[in-house]
Amino acid sequence: MEPLTLNLYEAKTRLSSLVEQAAAGTEIIIAKAGKPKAKLVPIRDVARRRPGSAKGKIWIAADFDAPLPPALAEAFAGRGE
Repeated sequence: MEPLTLNLYEAKTRLSSLVEQAAAGTEIIIAKAGKPKAKLVPIRDVARRRPGSAKGKIWIAADFDAPLPPALAEAFAGRGE
C-alpha cells in the first residue's frame, strides 16, 4: 500500500481520522514545505516477557564462577603476552 502524504496544516485538521487510518495499517507521511518531516504508523503490540519461560532450556556449569587460570587472569588484567 502506498503511503499517504499530507502537508502539516491538513494533517492538523484531520488528525483524528489520520490516527484511525494509521491504526488500520495506513502509513501516513506528514510534510512541511513539501519535505517529509514525520511518519504516522500503527503501534505494534509488544509481547510481554514471562518470567520462567526458559526454565529447563538454559543451564549453568557447576564451575562457571571458578577462578580463571592464572595466565588467563593476567591476560585480562593486561599483564599477559
